[in-house]
Amino acid sequence: MIISETPLRISLAGGGTDLQNYYSQHDGFVVSTAIDKYLYVIVKERFDDFIYVDYSTKEIVSNIDDIQHDLVREAAKLTGLKKGFEILMLADIPSEGSGLGSSSSLSVGLLNAFYQFQGVQITAKQLAEEACKIEIDILERPIGKQDQYIAAYGGLKSFKFCKNEIVEVNDIMLDNEHKRKLGSNLLLFFTNTTRKAGSILEEQRKNIKNTLEFHHKIKELAYCTLESLNKMDIDKVGENLRMNWEWKKKLANNVTNEDIERMHDIAMENGALGAKISGAGGGGFLLVYCERNNQDRLRHAMREYRELPFLLEKFGSKIIFNQSRYDIK
Repeated sequence: MIISETPLRISLAGGGTDLQNYYSQHDGFVVSTAIDKYLYVIVKERFDDFIYVDYSTKEIVSNIDDIQHDLVREAAKLTGLKKGFEILMLADIPSEGSGLGSSSSLSVGLLNAFYQFQGVQITAKQLAEEACKIEIDILERPIGKQDQYIAAYGGLKSFKFCKNEIVEVNDIMLDNEHKRKLGSNLLLFFTNTTRKAGSILEEQRKNIKNTLEFHHKIKELAYCTLESLNKMDIDKVGENLRMNWEWKKKLANNVTNEDIERMHDIAMENGALGAKISGAGGGGFLLVYCERNNQDRLRHAMREYRELPFLLEKFGSKIIFNQSRYDIK
């Protein structure tokens, strides 16, 4: 049996510039951090040759190609699994539409678990690249690359997505005091709505020529956020969140709505320095930056929305249990 644990993420700045339609012409840049909310993949050998896939539904098939769960199917095919295994997937949050990168965390976690199940260890770089290959190249999902990379690498990172498809990954070094300040000043509140990001991202991808100015501004904010973190000017991250939200809303329809705007206004009127929807928009979680001395007031004002407590996560996808007796069939 193998169990992989893969973190979810929050994007602090630069989201949208990791779409190929943008970075292939202008280079993209994102600042992101993993958080201590996870997606778990459990893989176990079976006595027979069937394949069991357990998630919100249960599949029992005899052939890889018959698996309906597309991420499981393609990850199994890519890693060379054939038959005689059972897989269970669990998540700390709603598994789809959270805006915390759960689909890409699942892709990375599946690959990690499937490789380890066969006694193969691979790097974070390979995990990220192959997760992108599955989601973007094979399944043709209209998404970017940042989620796969932060899920694989973990920590607080900057990612430069280059025109030549190279991804430059760099640690952002904060001392313990400032890392604690950043983590304690970032809050997540559930909008009470999940959504499929595909339609929003597809529109965003198609509109890049018309929204190029806003993508450029979002990338500038990402570099500004990196500079602020390097200078230990943590509160500037919150101010940049506020500006990022204004530009983000220009990228596609349905990024925001009346309920989200109301939620955002409540946060900003009660001590937040900045806030934006995490992920593509339309629902999921509102990421809020609020200094500690204002958080009691903020939480009281936001009491109709469920808070998701979290800490920053140092590690990317890892194997937390390994007792493999798998013999490749």
